[in-house]
Amino acid sequence: MQENTTNVNNKPTLNFIEEIVETDIQNSKNGSRVHTRFPPEPNGYLHIGHAKSICLNFGLAKKYNGKCNLRFDDTNPTKEDVEYVDSIREDVKWLGFNWDGEYYASDYFEQLYEWAIQLIKIGKAYVCDLTQEQMSAYRGTPTKPGTESPYRSRSIDENIDLFTRMRNGEFPDGSRVLRAKVDMSSPIMHMRDPILYRIIHTDHHRTGNKWCIYPMYDYAHGQSDSIEGITHSICTLEFEVHRPLYDWFIKTLEIHAPQQIEFARLNISYTLMSKRKLLELVNEKYVSGWDDPRMPTICGIRRRGYTPESLRNFAELIGVAKRDNVIDIALLEHCIREDLNKKAMRVMTVLNPLKVVIDNYPDTTEEMDAINNPEDETAGSRKVPFSKVIYIERDDFMEEPSKKYFRLSPGNEVRLRYAYFIKCESFVKDENGEITEVHCSYDPASRGGNSPDGRKVKGTIHWVSAQHAVDIEVRLFERLFNAYDPENYPEGGSYKDNLNPDSLKVINNCKAEPYLKNVAVLSSYQFERLGYFCVDQDSKDGKMVFNRTVSLKDSWAKIEKKEEK
Repeated sequence: MQENTTNVNNKPTLNFIEEIVETDIQNSKNGSRVHTRFPPEPNGYLHIGHAKSICLNFGLAKKYNGKCNLRFDDTNPTKEDVEYVDSIREDVKWLGFNWDGEYYASDYFEQLYEWAIQLIKIGKAYVCDLTQEQMSAYRGTPTKPGTESPYRSRSIDENIDLFTRMRNGEFPDGSRVLRAKVDMSSPIMHMRDPILYRIIHTDHHRTGNKWCIYPMYDYAHGQSDSIEGITHSICTLEFEVHRPLYDWFIKTLEIHAPQQIEFARLNISYTLMSKRKLLELVNEKYVSGWDDPRMPTICGIRRRGYTPESLRNFAELIGVAKRDNVIDIALLEHCIREDLNKKAMRVMTVLNPLKVVIDNYPDTTEEMDAINNPEDETAGSRKVPFSKVIYIERDDFMEEPSKKYFRLSPGNEVRLRYAYFIKCESFVKDENGEITEVHCSYDPASRGGNSPDGRKVKGTIHWVSAQHAVDIEVRLFERLFNAYDPENYPEGGSYKDNLNPDSLKVINNCKAEPYLKNVAVLSSYQFERLGYFCVDQDSKDGKMVFNRTVSLKDSWAKIEKKEEK
């Protein structure tokens, strides 16, 4: 993979696209302009792969004082909707980018039609009546030349008449297409008389019923780039085989020629990137919607608690490659941990509460000073109420502790975060043998977590005052797929066979310090010792809902695994 790295002189090296751009600038190509575009089709919600493309296209424009357009490739009215247009706008803005112009392929429908007429007039396009199955058979194979359509020899006048009537709506869907007349024996399959227009009698989200013929992507894309004066048309690697056709249209029409450059699309382990399959997951209720926090969509990632800074940093770290590879999802998780570690406020919550009574503590309340973020001196501190009865995590007490267990256990002393040393004196079990209550004593001289006599306590646990606790709902998300490559499944199976049935666990009646009673949607917090969490949009007064963005590193789990071995 080719990335932005640093050489021995501490100067950042260029990725291969930047090398092309800088060479073009030095040679005064296009007047040394840099003009890119991000051209999504509004037929679904953007995912993290699109985020990489957004960062690349807008980043190039920013780096070289150029421009970047947002253009919607709205050439298929059967799949597109204004809902997707709005979501794409929101996602690009959330990532931190502003476009220099907002355009639509539909803006150019009239010009594209006129260019199609031009191609007919110079003998480079014709109306074909073959069915889709017939065209596929006539196209040949990569090792066998295709066969020319029997309609390829139609006269210019007949083609213009038929194409005009296609536009006027005289023919049903699928009855005719307009094809480019290129080379049916070309070793490049895309050059074997590709379709330029098809008939679709469906209202368009912007043009209504004005058109009933719509251009194919391969025809509309390059010409839209040309109209907008795009200098560098950055595409993912699957469009490399389309580039000869892209260039053929530009050259044949004798219009401004952008340069198409391909880079490897983003592939992430345990993650599915197909919009079509993501739509299936939504429609078939495997997830709650496009913004389900388990989805790789930008809106889902945002709802889960990822920040735009973390995604931009991720895009920078993975760089720009010429060959497909798979990025470990752990790198993405590393990026959000790094970002939230710097900015997320620390708070105390208990997900699986166990009641602890400090028998020798007075029946009063006091406040402890808690640090908001040790990584940010300007973040300050807050007051956390403390009382005789508290909640701790059930995992922080063990009746018969293992050798390296340093949390609370009978006769053992631990430090309460920001508060006191407590020692377990006894515990209560119910009729099922489950521990329901732990009784402790505390050392009044250890306020703040330090002992005046210098004795050392190895374990530090978090807590919440029972009297002041607020109930919250916590949603623990795991990977949506169990398989490293969700697309790898046995013959006759489906990618859905790799879905993780335990990708969501909802925990009600978790206990949180009162600070979290009414906090803003999408605000992020580090639940001390538990992970990073984000306020979900389902929250309401009296019932806050938190999504786990990413866990913290669990050193105890690693120790347990080693002991088990």
